[in-house]
Amino acid sequence: MLKSPLSLGATIGILGDGQLGRMLSQAASRLGFKVVIFGPDKESPAAQVSLASKVAAYTDEAVLARLAESCDVITFEFENVPASSLDYLTGKGAVVAPSSKALRITQDRVLEKSFARDHGIGTVDFYPVDSLDDLYAALRQSGLPALLKTRREGYDGKGQVWIRSLDEAPAAYDSLNGRPSILEAKASFTREISVVAARGWDGQVKTFPIGENHHVGGILSTTLAPANVSPAVSAEAHDIAKAVLEGLDYVGVLAVELFVLDGDALLLNEIAPRVHNSGHWTQDGCWCDQFEQHIRAVAGWPLGDTSARCTIEMTNLLGADILAWPDLSAEPASRLYVYGKDDPRPGRKMGHINRIKSV
Repeated sequence: MLKSPLSLGATIGILGDGQLGRMLSQAASRLGFKVVIFGPDKESPAAQVSLASKVAAYTDEAVLARLAESCDVITFEFENVPASSLDYLTGKGAVVAPSSKALRITQDRVLEKSFARDHGIGTVDFYPVDSLDDLYAALRQSGLPALLKTRREGYDGKGQVWIRSLDEAPAAYDSLNGRPSILEAKASFTREISVVAARGWDGQVKTFPIGENHHVGGILSTTLAPANVSPAVSAEAHDIAKAVLEGLDYVGVLAVELFVLDGDALLLNEIAPRVHNSGHWTQDGCWCDQFEQHIRAVAGWPLGDTSARCTIEMTNLLGADILAWPDLSAEPASRLYVYGKDDPRPGRKMGHINRIKSV
């Protein structure tokens, strides 16, 4: 628990060294904080813009101990940091936000969906799968097609496979290498939306306007926000985000991805315990963006104004898309963000561009 708001010049530690850590570090620096990055990559996007970096495995207790000593609060930028590392930091007296509880629940898709249902939030039907026999039994209940995913890790369409007939079950199971999995019934949704929200140490909650997301090949392609949704959908989405934040006793920013069904019913797809790709639009569309909001929350500062200033379409720049930077940077009413990665391999997130659609 943070006893008082961090003063100017305090040090924030960030576990994770990718583009989200980079943008968190930039936001923290603008607010007058020092940032130490902890991650395995010596030439990381986050380390490029930070005061210092510690290069080590997330389980390296000697380096974790030094991080605990040098930082006033410690946070993380992605959900695959081991929850045990957060427990170790807490045991060393560090202030950590969000907590290991939030990480432990959201790292496991079965625990995550069970948490949602326990808090009155609808999800698709789901079934734990630990063997091929489990998979056959689950398929008989879920119906076809159904989506088989690893319970842990996996992102941007990785670690998942659609099953359209029982004959495909063995190959699908083998493709995940026997890892503990979850079978999810198909959701007949009309569109996917997300809500990014924050909670402070004092329990204050603020939500950003809804974004509508479009995926290509399992990877987010564009987010349009504020989305054109009904007041009822907006209110329910914000209520769901608030229930998640409070149920996890969460401090910081998270994103909740939701399916919109016919009739505007909502089902939770996923909880991301961090700043999120679908919230990048807030950098130019809101008075306080998601990165500053996360820093404000973990630092014990008042949460910022989440009102929308304009309508933004955020487009991810994947792989060779970034090579068009001369044209992208010349576009009017747009803003280009480059992550500092060297290898523009296919599907890799190299940057994004926010385009103002209307004011």
